[in-house]
Amino acid sequence: MLLACSVTCGFTAANESDVIATEQQSFRLETVIEGLRNPWAIAFLPNGNMLFTERSGGLYLVQDGVAQPIKGVPEVLAGGQGGLLDIELHPQYEQPGKDWIYLTYSSPRQTGEPGRGANTALMRARLKDGALIEQQRIFKALPNYSGGRHYGSRVVFDRKGFLYLTVGDRGDRDQVQRLDNTRGKIFRLNDDGSVPEDNPFTATDNAIDSIWSTGHRNPQGLALHPVTGELWSHEHGPRGGDELNIISKGKNYGWPVITYGVNYSGTKITDDTAMQGMEQPVTYWVPSIAPCGMAFVTGNRYPGWKGNVLVGSLKFQRLQRVALEGNQVTHQEAMLEGIGRVRAIEQGPDGLIYVATESPGRIIRLLPE
Repeated sequence: MLLACSVTCGFTAANESDVIATEQQSFRLETVIEGLRNPWAIAFLPNGNMLFTERSGGLYLVQDGVAQPIKGVPEVLAGGQGGLLDIELHPQYEQPGKDWIYLTYSSPRQTGEPGRGANTALMRARLKDGALIEQQRIFKALPNYSGGRHYGSRVVFDRKGFLYLTVGDRGDRDQVQRLDNTRGKIFRLNDDGSVPEDNPFTATDNAIDSIWSTGHRNPQGLALHPVTGELWSHEHGPRGGDELNIISKGKNYGWPVITYGVNYSGTKITDDTAMQGMEQPVTYWVPSIAPCGMAFVTGNRYPGWKGNVLVGSLKFQRLQRVALEGNQVTHQEAMLEGIGRVRAIEQGPDGLIYVATESPGRIIRLLPE
C-alpha cells in the first residue's frame, strides 16, 4: 500500500524557457497569473476563460491575462483554513437554466444558527456582467464551530448529475463516526441542494440524510475517474497517514478508529490500521505530504501521464504523480519540488494542466514538450 516515491527533479528551472524532464514527460512552465496570495480553486467557463478563488474572499475571472474581480461573492470567515474555497460549474452549464456556478466557503454564523464561528457552506449563483446574481445557499454543515481547521470543501458532479461535497472533522475527531452530525463526511446532493431519495442513510434514525460516506478527516481532493466514473478522494492524515480513497455509497473510511498516522506529538491515536467494516485506502503517505487538489490526466497532451492522477502537496510544495493499473497504484513520482504549496490542479479545456500555488501565489500551466 505504501509505495516509495522517486523524486526525479526539483524545481530548478531558471526561467520559463527551460525544459523540465521527468520520468515519463517533459514540459515547460508558463505563468498564467501571478501576484496572488492564496489561490484555492480553478474552474473554466465554456469559452475557455478561467475563474479562480482566493481564500481571503475574492473570486476572479481571467481574461487576456488579467484577473478581474467578480462582485457579489458570499461573506466568508477567512481565518485558519477557512475562506472562499472551491468552485465548480454545473455539468450542463451551457444548457438553458443550468448556468449555475457553485462555490464552497466558510460561512460565518447567521442569526438563529446553532454554534459559534463558521462552517462549510455551498452556494450556487449565476454570473452576469461581472457579478454573481440569483444567489442561493443550498447547503451548510451545522452547527458552527469556532476553530479554523478542517473545512474540507471540495465539490464535484458525477455523470448522473449528483453533486458531492466534502466536509472535514473541524478539529473534533471524536464525533466523526456518528451519523447525526456533519463532521468528517462526504455529502451527496441534487444540483439544487435537495437530497436524493437513494442516499444510503435516508431511512436511518437520527442520521443526516445527505451523508454519502463517513470516517473522513479532512478531504481536500475530489475527482471522478475518467474511465470508471468512480468518485476518488484524498484526505489529510494527522502526522502521516494521508489517504487516497475510492468513495462508495455508505462506506466508512475509518477515521479516527483506524489510521496509518499518529498525533502531531508523536503519540498513538490507535493501534489499528484495519478493522472489519472500514475501508482501506488505495494508497497512503507516511510521512504526510499534506495533499490538496487532484486531477486525472486525460487526452493526449501528456502521453506519459495518461490515466495517472496528479496530487498536490502542501508540505513538500510539489506535484505527486500516481500511476495506476486499474485501481492499483503501481508507481509514484514526486515532481517540481519547491514550486510552492499546491492548492489546486485542473486540466483545462485546452488539455493542459493548470496548477495554483501559494508562496508564491500564482497559477501556472504545464506546456508539454
